[in-house]
Amino acid sequence: MTSNKSKWESIQQKINIVIYGTSTPAGRLFDLVLLGVILLSVILVMLETVQGFDAKYHDEIILLEWIITFFFTIEYVFRIIALKKPWKYIFSFYGIIDLIAVLPMYLSLFLTGTSVLTIIRAFRLIRLFKILNHPQFTGQSIHLIDALYASRGRIFVFIYFVLISTVFVGSLMYVIEGPENGFTSIPTSIYWTIVTLTTVGYGDISPGTPLGQFLASFVMILGYGIIAVPTGIITSEIALNSKKGDTKPKQHPCSNCGIEGHQNNASFCFNCGSELNDE
Repeated sequence: MTSNKSKWESIQQKINIVIYGTSTPAGRLFDLVLLGVILLSVILVMLETVQGFDAKYHDEIILLEWIITFFFTIEYVFRIIALKKPWKYIFSFYGIIDLIAVLPMYLSLFLTGTSVLTIIRAFRLIRLFKILNHPQFTGQSIHLIDALYASRGRIFVFIYFVLISTVFVGSLMYVIEGPENGFTSIPTSIYWTIVTLTTVGYGDISPGTPLGQFLASFVMILGYGIIAVPTGIITSEIALNSKKGDTKPKQHPCSNCGIEGHQNNASFCFNCGSELNDE
């Protein structure tokens, strides 16, 4: 009984290393193959919406979709088997996305039009961040998140100001231009303001009066500033965080496992969890 259990645990450990071992060669290879299959699946779903291509290769697309679905099904089952507490994966963000990626093709056997939902597999490309689970990439992402969090107050105030300005300019354009120039309502005028302010400029609505054109010119110039302000706020925070990080001493390699590349303010090894000592 004990030997059977040990053999099962050995198999479980091997599966875990391949599927969850992002720092192992086998794990990285598996993740790269998985990303390739996800990309192929997303491309197939997009090509299926091209009428000429779908009419010519419909059977081949369906066959490939079933092969990919079978691959994802096996992978989903293995991810559950590899864990001692599988419910943590099943109810996690990745677990739910993985399950949703598998279901559409099976549902298409009973319901029509569900196969297009396989585009949800594009969300599985988020696993790229797990493959890039390197201290350098992890540190950069932490800096970006910290900068966004530190800037949240100023960004919120800025967005609130932009929203108020959009409503004000849209209402003013409705009064100046009126329905005869395409500004049929205040919401329509606000839509025009947003399109102009973001420098998109669809051209479906345009002012016809000199005063309206003058106001439109002002909104266009204002749009460049609106694009630059939040970028400047976040960039300044990133630069500030980088300076703070540079003032801290560099960590030496872990004395337990010898791995390098720890963050400047790290107290424990990201690989083995041992305490880091500055020497």
